Amino acid sequence: MSADEYTASLPRKRMGSGVLFRDVASRILLVEPVYKDYWELPGGAVDDNESPHDAARREVNEELGLAVLPGRLLVVDWVPPRQSRTEGVMFVFDGGVLGAEVTSVLQVPQNELHSWAWCTLDEARQRLSPLLARRTAAALAATADTVTYYLEDGERIC
Repeated sequence: MSADEYTASLPRKRMGSGVLFRDVASRILLVEPVYKDYWELPGGAVDDNESPHDAARREVNEELGLAVLPGRLLVVDWVPPRQSRTEGVMFVFDGGVLGAEVTSVLQVPQNELHSWAWCTLDEARQRLSPLLARRTAAALAATADTVTYYLEDGERIC
């Protein structure tokens, strides 16, 4: 088997990147997509030949009109396959604390998002899917730590 054939035989995984932004009250910035019935962290799919970090930066710019360089990696989450979804690897980067001067100029594309909101962790758990709620809680906890957390299906493994 040639190297090209071997590479072609390897499994493909979905990848997504998000950014965890907080305000001075430690609330989390969530976005409300027009195409889903639950809220999310700002972010989205990693494109072909795009790094997860670059995808996070691009998605935040597309969704909120912010040109930011995401900080350190907070969590990596392997997600098992589900009905109509392949397995995936999701990344959440630290967006730091945003002040009112930044959030006052957020631009929400009407074809992609209904709105955005600051949420406490309890409020976020009500708006996010259970998987995203677990991932977001772990990412928030990782902001107070100096290590990246590894998750499987939103549950911290190490």
